[in-house]
Amino acid sequence: METPEAAAPAGGFFPSFLLLGFATLVAALLGAAHRLGLFYQLMHKVDKASIRHGGENVAAVLRAHGVRFLFTLVGGHISPLLVACEKLGIRVVDTRHEVTAVFAADAVARLTGTVGVVAVTAGPGLTNTVTAVKNAQIAQSPVLLLGGAASTLLQNRGALQAIDQMSLFRPLCKFCASVQRVREIIPTLRAAMAAAQSGTPGPVFVELPIDVLYPYFMVQKEMVSAKPPKGLVGRGVSWYLENYLANLFAGAWEPQPEGPLPLDIPQASPQQVQRCVEILSRAKRPLVLLGSQALLPPTPSDKLRVAVETLGVPCFLGGMARGLLGRSHPLHIRQNRSAALKKADVVVLAGMVCDFRLSYGRVLSRSSKIIIVNRNRKEMLMNSDMFWKPQEAVQGDVGSFMVKLAQGLEGQTWASDWAEELRQADRQKEQTFREKASMPVAEHLNPVRVLQLVEETLPDNSILVVDGGDFVGTAAHLVQPRGPLRWLDPGAFGTLGVGAGFALGAKLCQPDAEVWCLFGDGAFGYSLIEFDTFVRHKIPVMALIGNDAGWTQISREQVPCLGSNVACGLAYTGYHKAAMGLGAQGLLLSRESEDQVVKVLHDAQQQCQDGHPVVVNILIGRTDFRDGSIAV
Repeated sequence: METPEAAAPAGGFFPSFLLLGFATLVAALLGAAHRLGLFYQLMHKVDKASIRHGGENVAAVLRAHGVRFLFTLVGGHISPLLVACEKLGIRVVDTRHEVTAVFAADAVARLTGTVGVVAVTAGPGLTNTVTAVKNAQIAQSPVLLLGGAASTLLQNRGALQAIDQMSLFRPLCKFCASVQRVREIIPTLRAAMAAAQSGTPGPVFVELPIDVLYPYFMVQKEMVSAKPPKGLVGRGVSWYLENYLANLFAGAWEPQPEGPLPLDIPQASPQQVQRCVEILSRAKRPLVLLGSQALLPPTPSDKLRVAVETLGVPCFLGGMARGLLGRSHPLHIRQNRSAALKKADVVVLAGMVCDFRLSYGRVLSRSSKIIIVNRNRKEMLMNSDMFWKPQEAVQGDVGSFMVKLAQGLEGQTWASDWAEELRQADRQKEQTFREKASMPVAEHLNPVRVLQLVEETLPDNSILVVDGGDFVGTAAHLVQPRGPLRWLDPGAFGTLGVGAGFALGAKLCQPDAEVWCLFGDGAFGYSLIEFDTFVRHKIPVMALIGNDAGWTQISREQVPCLGSNVACGLAYTGYHKAAMGLGAQGLLLSRESEDQVVKVLHDAQQQCQDGHPVVVNILIGRTDFRDGSIAV
């Protein structure tokens, strides 16, 4: 028989179990209430009579960040933000393909040091941007991509143009976020803008579902039935939808900070700078290679130029650093980079990485002391485990580092014979170019001679946009940008099709500059339709097409290696006539007008000054100028 004492614990078990169960139920209810936004709605009301919409919040943040241009191809998912931006004085520029809109935003980012902004519609609108976003990632351009999306309530339910956009862009962007409530728009965009410019700059993506952009009354009409619900289930569904709608708009119009957040830009430590000063001070044959990162904010280009001149070390300029020292500076060495690197005893890689452009580091001498500075540690040490070793690897802002390095070496001089040796090699290479320019070609015009005349004609206020293979590769040796931030190429990704977008962004940023676009005929196929965009928006740019009727950079290797020109042939198409059909001006240069090249270039300049976009179709022959250049 069980005693009372033995039975007591069992009697106490059931109240404890009930208490635990009750606490669990309360916690679950509180969690559900939090997820449903019930607590938030107690403190933040919904203005059901307001006609305001989330697009206004987007526009307010962009304006507070100094955004002047929004590039787009219109779609219903994003219409509210386009209208709101227009009302706040942000110029909305629509293109004929979404990829062009991203390239234009990329150009704005590179030329202004701010974030370039593009907005496209859901689904196919976003997938059309992928190549340009990847190009911006590799080129380290701070671009904000705003993408429309299906309603938050209809995600994964088969809505129109609804795909998993976040998974698509996470590998391409530094920052990805999907806004789920109107009140989240402002803080999410501020965080995205800061992320785009901090550390190693790059593209960021913010998804804006359609129901966070449109006004309450329109979303309510689509989400909640106007008919009274029937039955218990119907009333439950109706309550859920009305609460969902309320949570979507609760606190939507309460004041929030809209301006920029602080940026996180890595800096070299004083100890690292001092060690680099000591290494360089002992050099006899120093050499500096400057890449695009050197031109990033916060160091202005004129301050960087003074630092490079003060340092007094011969340098090669690549990417956005092209033109930093102007057209004919004695410190700027342009040719025979590989030979110079083999002879140098100290090399400073300032924003340059050891990828294919430096033969993965194999072009560096094993006996050279290498100083490398880069914001991105992974890129900075690329291939250092195989072909080269840094003496000093500095993770930090390149421009600031160069200024500090010059200050630490103020008064230091190097023997003039080293720089003179490099300049002499330059002169010899340029003499070879002149000889190639005078050689006859089988048909049409000699592209080397044409580009020499372009170089002689190019004005000081020009911006060069280059988009192509063989013709542009030749131009890179012959045509010099006249100053800093006056050269735009795709970067290490080698993307064809950047030309129209880059030209659009460049001309908008610097309306007083002459924008000269050098196209290969293959690459121009991507940009032709955008001359409609230039005409509609009154954007006068010049396009010079090196038309040799083929994908010559590929053909140059494919034919001798594999014995066939398959898929490499194009036609001597009348691109100037096609441009005229879009409302632009068109000019033709061929062997019949060989002595008129400069005159035609001046005519094109005049037409641009009169407000017209111009296409100059230049029929060219083929030379051996780029034999041995890489295409893969």
